[in-house]
Amino acid sequence: MSATGTTAVVFDLDGTLVDSEPNYYEAGRRVLEQHGVTGFTWEEHAGFLGVGTRETLRTLRERYALAAPLEELLTEKNAAYLQLARASSQAYPQMRTFAEMLRAAGRPIAVASGSSRAAIEAVLPAAGLDGLFGTLVSAEEVERGKPEPDVFLEAARRLGVRPEDCAVVEDAPPGWEAARRAGMRCVAVPYLPEQADEAVEAGAGLVFRGGQREFSAERAFAWVTDGA
Repeated sequence: MSATGTTAVVFDLDGTLVDSEPNYYEAGRRVLEQHGVTGFTWEEHAGFLGVGTRETLRTLRERYALAAPLEELLTEKNAAYLQLARASSQAYPQMRTFAEMLRAAGRPIAVASGSSRAAIEAVLPAAGLDGLFGTLVSAEEVERGKPEPDVFLEAARRLGVRPEDCAVVEDAPPGWEAARRAGMRCVAVPYLPEQADEAVEAGAGLVFRGGQREFSAERAFAWVTDGA
């Protein structure tokens, strides 16, 4: 049991709490276009679901032999994303309900994301989720991004609970693998439903195969709190 006697729940942000992938895609497309790369597709973007912004840009910089330094690309993409996110960020209704149920029940909850701290702090209020989460962890604040477990382990540390007393809510393969490496239970809500089998292979204990359209706050709450 954790110090509170209850299971803590750590939420991924992008694609899990908030449908932010369209904004991330558009931000990436704009930055690449500014550096002479046209035709960046949604399908190419989808290959980076669950991967942190820095890791994504590092790969794209190498793929397209971009001359700009990684830090410059990161600054540009974060600025483009923040502009889009502040204008339009939508929380998934059942995810909001799930977080509210946990909060009302006194369960420790946190957000642990591959996004920058600035992006997290912009998206949550834009999506009407500010005030729900007191503990926020960005991949910028740890040594390694997902699929390494660092961001989830840091969330557990800040919540004051053991990793084994945490459940992770995630939408993508790097997050499922990070949860497994952290020794945490996992609720998988695939952004791409065709990846559901990968969630099972990574050891997710509860998998909503249809993604957000099938996610149930009540079912997730019952699973997380069963015996904990």
